Amino acid sequence: MKYTKLGNSELTVSRICMGCMGFGDPNNGQHTWTVDEEHTREIVKGGLDLGINFFDTAMGYQNGTSEEYLGRALKDFADRNQVVVATKFVPRTNQEIEEGVTGQEHIERMIDQSLTRLGMDYVDLYIYHMWDYQTPLYDIMDGLNRVVKAGKARYIGISNCFAWQLAKANALARQEGFAQFVSVQSHYNLIFREEEREMVPLCREENIAMTPYSSLAGGRLSKHPGETSKRLKEDSYAHLKYDATAVEDQKIIDRVAELADRRGVSMTEISLAWLLSKVAAPVVGATKPSHMEGAARAVELELSPEETAYLEEPYVPHRLVGVMVQNTASSAKESHVWFNGKQKTE
Repeated sequence: MKYTKLGNSELTVSRICMGCMGFGDPNNGQHTWTVDEEHTREIVKGGLDLGINFFDTAMGYQNGTSEEYLGRALKDFADRNQVVVATKFVPRTNQEIEEGVTGQEHIERMIDQSLTRLGMDYVDLYIYHMWDYQTPLYDIMDGLNRVVKAGKARYIGISNCFAWQLAKANALARQEGFAQFVSVQSHYNLIFREEEREMVPLCREENIAMTPYSSLAGGRLSKHPGETSKRLKEDSYAHLKYDATAVEDQKIIDRVAELADRRGVSMTEISLAWLLSKVAAPVVGATKPSHMEGAARAVELELSPEETAYLEEPYVPHRLVGVMVQNTASSAKESHVWFNGKQKTE
């Protein structure tokens, strides 16, 4: 395994981040394809053995059971000081807004609940899961700064935002002397490269670490034609993100498969090797130990400039999808409640 500094922080992280969205009680949340605690422990232990020290979860993953499973596994298998743990919080609910709960109060509640589920005194990275259009930015940045000052989080990150929002937030933080975002977790992979327009240049300029999710496009970039999995069949959110461009994307997926066969490696290794040349540490989800083994091998694989160009050449512009579309709609006078990836219009 190789390691890198996470942006402008002092955190040293493995080049692969274990994504924990696939962990959690399958009967307690949106997803039916998640794995139980026994299998979670096996995957976490295997990842640690491979040198992975960076773990990403969220309060919204299977109603908090992902945090619980991960926390207990790390307590048993790892030295807390040797791992980097990230979790995320969602915006205020309409009920909280009606009750007058401030952004600062909301963030304090959320971090305390996550720490309880994780069984930890602090997280290394606390991530603003999606932009809250109904809460003043000052309240968000002040609330996050209080979490850092209280020692409940070492650093802060952001997810699912536009480049202008990240720039604006960090500018406010600099002005007020608040903690700044050191990382951004956004949707970026070989078949969805819209972040290259503005987010990638911003992060390069400001040394903000990119830790993209959906690095294998919900399994699409790791499966040969005809291969499938429980997640590929049942992950409705991934279908929402990728079905509309399946024909265009297949051209790239076919090239990944062709190059994998030519190099004698897996499609996972090819897809992640490409992404690792662009970002600090992609978030790679796992529901089997073998998923992490393939991801770890990708760290050692280097693509030639010609191979990279061959993979990139068929790409066509994509519309925004998923959270970025749904959450932006909430700024257009619509009121949404968000939890565990679900959207409810009031």
